[in-house]
Amino acid sequence: MDNTTNLTVSSAPHVRSKETTSNIMYQVVLALVPVMLAAFYFFGSAAIYLLLTCGITAMLAEAAVQKLRGKPVTISDGSALLTGLILALTLPPKLPLWMAIFGSIIAIVLGKHIFGGLGHNVFNPALVGRAFLTLSYVVSMTEWTAPNGVVDAMSTATPLEGEAEVINLFIGRVGGSLGETSALAILLGGLYLLYKGYIDWRIPVGYLGTVAVLTTFVGEQGASFHLFAGGLMFGAIFMATDMVTSPVTKKGRWFFAIGCGLITTIIRVFGNYPEGVLFSILLMNMCVPLIDQYTLPRIYGEVKANG
Repeated sequence: MDNTTNLTVSSAPHVRSKETTSNIMYQVVLALVPVMLAAFYFFGSAAIYLLLTCGITAMLAEAAVQKLRGKPVTISDGSALLTGLILALTLPPKLPLWMAIFGSIIAIVLGKHIFGGLGHNVFNPALVGRAFLTLSYVVSMTEWTAPNGVVDAMSTATPLEGEAEVINLFIGRVGGSLGETSALAILLGGLYLLYKGYIDWRIPVGYLGTVAVLTTFVGEQGASFHLFAGGLMFGAIFMATDMVTSPVTKKGRWFFAIGCGLITTIIRVFGNYPEGVLFSILLMNMCVPLIDQYTLPRIYGEVKANG
């Protein structure tokens, strides 16, 4: 009897998922719904205008670049739409729409396609767009609007530039960018992403935990203030966890998150700029290839160099 077993040898991956890029992108958009609804509730039609402007512009920019590069147009996969929506949620409610258009184009062209397109970008595209607007239009990017129904002297400044009750920060009754004011709405979206398995809990926990520990001992405001103020919660859940620009290993994600938290705290407490989330994530994005290199586990059977 011939006991020979025929084996099929093939290259990785050997385990495949039914998930598609399009499905993941639209699920993240779905997770943003509570944040977008909160933005509409607190800032009214201004939120709708910014969301539509950034979303549509990002898709048009993506289609134009892909046409110029001779690549298939893939705006239906939702990645450009997601970039536009995230960018819009990091912008002040009253930002001129032409600036939002400019930022969306920069996010797609310089943040994404200059590196080769989806999956090849080093930096989070939405953050690239926001960084460009922040450095180019400082006054417009720091003009905060009080939420509907709130008449507070603090409403003309971001919470990081004044004092606010933690409950107002948690609910969203403070001035700020569209998607940064309501920690409650952000957490609802984050819980959905965790349930679906689209983000790793290590990054938001490591990021938020680092800021909480450090600001307990340094700075004038307490840890609870820093956790709920500014864009920390939104950045930790929706931007630092980006699949393309965050580490692939579990250990690496801890290093990435702690680095983001450390840089954010340094900028907030010791710098002249009131918010450090934007630059902390961009700086740590640059470190991701190095983090992956030193945290990837050794392949089974692999022999170290020189013995």
